[in-house]
Amino acid sequence: MTTTTQKSEADVVLIGAGIMSATLGLLLKELQPNLKIEIFERLDVAAAESSDAWNNAGTGHAAFCELNYTPEKADGSIDTTKAVKIVEAFEVSRQFWSYLVEKGLLKNPESFIKHVPHMSFVWGEKNTKYLKKRYDAMQQFHLFKDMEYSEDPQTIKEWAPLIMEGRKGAKKVAATTMKYGTDVNFGALTRSIFKYLETLEGVTMHFNHEVKKLRRYDDGTWRVRVKDLETGGKKRVKTKFVFIGAGGGSLLLLEKANIPEGEGYGGFPVSGQWLKCTNEELIAKHQVKVYGKAAVGAPPMSVPHIDTRMIDGKKALLFGPYAGFSTKFLKNGSYFDLAKSIQLDNIKPMLSAGINNIPLTKYLIEQVFQSSEDRMKALREYLPDAKPEDWTLENAGQRVQVIKKDKNGKGVLEFGTEVVNCADGSLAVLLGASPGASTAVSIMLDLISRCYKDELATPEWQAKLKEMIPSYGQSLNANPQLADEIRYKTGTILKLRDVATV
Repeated sequence: MTTTTQKSEADVVLIGAGIMSATLGLLLKELQPNLKIEIFERLDVAAAESSDAWNNAGTGHAAFCELNYTPEKADGSIDTTKAVKIVEAFEVSRQFWSYLVEKGLLKNPESFIKHVPHMSFVWGEKNTKYLKKRYDAMQQFHLFKDMEYSEDPQTIKEWAPLIMEGRKGAKKVAATTMKYGTDVNFGALTRSIFKYLETLEGVTMHFNHEVKKLRRYDDGTWRVRVKDLETGGKKRVKTKFVFIGAGGGSLLLLEKANIPEGEGYGGFPVSGQWLKCTNEELIAKHQVKVYGKAAVGAPPMSVPHIDTRMIDGKKALLFGPYAGFSTKFLKNGSYFDLAKSIQLDNIKPMLSAGINNIPLTKYLIEQVFQSSEDRMKALREYLPDAKPEDWTLENAGQRVQVIKKDKNGKGVLEFGTEVVNCADGSLAVLLGASPGASTAVSIMLDLISRCYKDELATPEWQAKLKEMIPSYGQSLNANPQLADEIRYKTGTILKLRDVATV
């Protein structure tokens, strides 16, 4: 029996129904309402992979507490470059979400964002000196002006009681806190955006649809071949622009697109697990996100943190993540993903990246073979009185760290997010992990600047962007008055308690 291939045309095809595709689709639809957009998702629901609340930290990454964003340089000084970039980017996300709520495009902001202070916590003389230097360095920037520092155990206990209860000995401790912090349920946010997008003319969502092939034609358009996993039917979409935002699955699709800009890219998969608290009394006592220092060789996604979370309207307390290794590129992926990603153009970078990251490999092997006692020992560094019966192990998300060629053709392991696009701007791919979701709006604005250069230069697009993001084109650290006004406005619209900080 011959299967008929359905054919359609679109201005935009989005692959993957996560926070990145949702953000890009809504930005483009706001900028140009007549766009025809088709969205394809392999699973039966949106935001089931990296964007799901159980599969990411939900921190609302603003570099307030994440020590891996402020490394200590060889001369002993603190590199604040990445932290400053991330805090600016998160303010852009808050502005866009506030615009959507104010316009009524998103309902009930409390369903996806909550006020939760961010803390960094360390112990020992060396780490205490580092944290004080970090605090001093960050005080140079207006967006970190409300950060507080303390080495006083009683003060730290007031900020986060559980981490000080049962802590014995004379070991020095130190902490910083930012009351202006949030917990974000990116799964709920993503599904809310798609729910709105589906109501718009010209937007079609396809669940249980897997993209099988991508091919660019001489006229600059793309043919996207898709399989309906429920019926076995086939679709072919002709489109002017393709965005691949499929989380860990993006690398395999980039290879199928076969663009020169994608040559040499590889991926290193890292899995994770949480300890989830089941004791309601403990959950009620902890009101913050507390981040510590990562172990030597650990990937950034494995920075230990004891987290207050709001997931589907209920407060939760998690510790982790404990890293691991799996050859899957997605939580719902295949164990053959890693093998399928290895090609002639990336085998050398992937091998050299592996050789140059022996500490990471050693760390992941150790994590895989951890016992429940080992996991409790790690937890007790943050919660000295932790009891095994109060915690249960849960699987977290799957990430693929980017491997790319350096100027010598060797492989470099990258721990951030990266946009790869073809020269004519007709296809773009997002690779990598943290701090992805929190900075999704800035990442997608950068993508638009690469792929929609002519449209972006028009007065209409410029005016709309400034309506959606009042600080567009400006640095909030360089404009303290504007920063304070925007923080107050977004805090009010998003119904956050942090509005008093300005």
